[in-house]
Parts: sequence; C-alpha cells; structure tokens
Amino acid sequence: MIDLSSLLVSSAWAQNAAPSTETSSALMNLVPFILIFAVFYFLVIRPQQKKIIEHDKMIKALKIRDCVVTSGGLHGTIVSIDEASATMLLQIADGVKVKVNRDSVTLLDSSSTKKDDDKAAQA
Repeated sequence: MIDLSSLLVSSAWAQNAAPSTETSSALMNLVPFILIFAVFYFLVIRPQQKKIIEHDKMIKALKIRDCVVTSGGLHGTIVSIDEASATMLLQIADGVKVKVNRDSVTLLDSSSTKKDDDKAAQA
C-alpha cells in the first residue's frame, strides 16, 4: 500500500530544490495573452470598425432614386428620405411603398441603378 504522506512530503522537497525566478516568470506568463489580444485586434476588431465606418458613409450618401437592399432582403428604390426620423420610403413594386429605417439598408444596388438609367436613356 502507498503511503500518501511520503508522497506529499517528497513533492514539497522537490519544490524547494529549484531556484525561484518569479518576476521573470510572471512577465512571461502575460506574453501569450498580449499576443492573443494583438492578433484578435488585427483580425477581428479593426476590420469590423472599418466596415462600420464604410456603412455609415454609405448611409449618409443615400439619395432619392438609389436602388438599395435592406437587411430584411427588400429590394427597392428610394422615393423619399426623412432626415428628422431617420427613415425613408422605398418603392418595392409599382404602387407599393414601404417605410424603413435608414440603418436597415445594407447595400446600394448599383446594378439596378444602371439598368434603370439605361431604360430611361432609351425612352
């Protein structure tokens, strides 16, 4: 049978045998966390901030007759913009208009705008 007290005592002797370098060891323990944060910042946080800034610029540059796609998947043309309430009126079909928040616009559909301009030029 194994004597547990002898195992614990021998472990304690082994811990005192090694010289202690606690200050450098404590600093070296922080280095992986700092590196992980740096990688996380450059791969996740920074690109997301750039994307948010570009989206805000796109939202501010919207004008009447722009074709847009909302976060809900609606494709429509801007009929009017209400700056006070930050909403806009989208025409999604002939005679069908929907009021949406400006922030719900996810992208400017440039292909639809070009098609509409080509149709107007041909008429």
